[in-house]
Amino acid sequence: MIISLEYRQYKAKTLSEVEKTYLDTIKDAQKKVGKRRGPARKREAKNMTDPTCKDVAVQRLNGSKIEKLIAELCPDLPAGRQGGVEFKDVGTLIEDKTVTTVTPPKKLTKKHYKPTGTFPIIDQGQNFIVGYTNDSNAVVANDLYVIFGDHTEAIKYVNFAFVQGADGIKILKTHTDIINTRFFYYVLNNFYEKIGKYTRHFSFLKKTKIPIPPLAIQQEIVNILNTFTTLEAELEAELEARKKQYAYYRDELLTPIVVSGKWLMVSGEEVEWKTLGEVITLKYGKTLKENERDGGNFPVLGSNGRIGFHSSYLIEGPCIIIGRKGSAGAVVWEEKNCYPIDTTFFVKNQSDKILLKYLFYKFQTFNLTTDKQDGGVPGINRNNVYKIKIPIPPLAEQERIVAILDKFDALVNDISVGLPAELNARRRQYEYYRNKLLTFKPLEKEHAS
Repeated sequence: MIISLEYRQYKAKTLSEVEKTYLDTIKDAQKKVGKRRGPARKREAKNMTDPTCKDVAVQRLNGSKIEKLIAELCPDLPAGRQGGVEFKDVGTLIEDKTVTTVTPPKKLTKKHYKPTGTFPIIDQGQNFIVGYTNDSNAVVANDLYVIFGDHTEAIKYVNFAFVQGADGIKILKTHTDIINTRFFYYVLNNFYEKIGKYTRHFSFLKKTKIPIPPLAIQQEIVNILNTFTTLEAELEAELEARKKQYAYYRDELLTPIVVSGKWLMVSGEEVEWKTLGEVITLKYGKTLKENERDGGNFPVLGSNGRIGFHSSYLIEGPCIIIGRKGSAGAVVWEEKNCYPIDTTFFVKNQSDKILLKYLFYKFQTFNLTTDKQDGGVPGINRNNVYKIKIPIPPLAEQERIVAILDKFDALVNDISVGLPAELNARRRQYEYYRNKLLTFKPLEKEHAS
């Protein structure tokens, strides 16, 4: 399912060629994520909404082998009751050396992160690998680990040598004769309840109770859940490939070339050049503090998208919002009437020769210059933006380009359709089955004694 694409090999001569390639790409991706169409897809959808069907689906996954293993390996209880499994909190597991914490030989600060290198760097951020280094003196040996972000609560499974980035992570290693490390990763994700505040969280993790079934059961559960995570990883790789392809074709569609001394779009339409300052105005958003937002019907827009809702709006939609501070240069399209706050600009179209949605896609291709504002926060100087020149083809050409890009943008960004929808569905399915597979009856005290 993972696709390798040589994006620059395709050189379109006409817009119709680009459109055809886009549509072929969409069909190809839909085939890959839509194999379970018709009755099979309907049954799967029912399984995700009907608890009875979901239980039947889980029984298909674990009913035979796991239930047999539980009956065989878990203690029998009086009066014919089903056997249970022991639960222990993580703190107890650390005390009895079933789980140990690993101290790295060295920690690297962010200024030492490199884009390439021999050893991957893992920190407490949400990204799995945050950089690379060649510092062999900082390497945590090749083994199986679970990484816990003490501030972020991120939980990661690592099965290779790595280097710890900065402070804030706990490196955990299991006694593999008692707990399968991958199983430990799955149960922590399932049973640890995130606090969601910026504080130290390891003390909360240590209070988390987890089931410890026999190793054979742990391994069978790992085998099943690995199937889900592998599919998710393939879909993520597919989506990333499509995003790169989308970016390439978007740039091809929006970038004219010189032919016989004339600037032409790929369709052959001639363009007119204007500076952004001639066709738009960047207006400041307005302050609306978090405690002032009343949760109404209109989205509140920050520098990187929606951050809340309010009962009144500042501008009518659709509109383009540009991150002015913080996520400076981020470009957001908002369909609804909305309230952009003071960390943003919103675009006011001053020309009847250019479509707002065409401008949005063109803005995505800009590497907007950021300057240090008050307090050293990266920001955008709108006078610099006004100097940028853009090609303006005829309106009919703009409409055609927008129609093509809308289709592909939905495929790679809209969570209700295409690859994002499929990936979201697989994640929900994985979380559901993980919870079902890791639900055990606790070992009763009368038997545990």
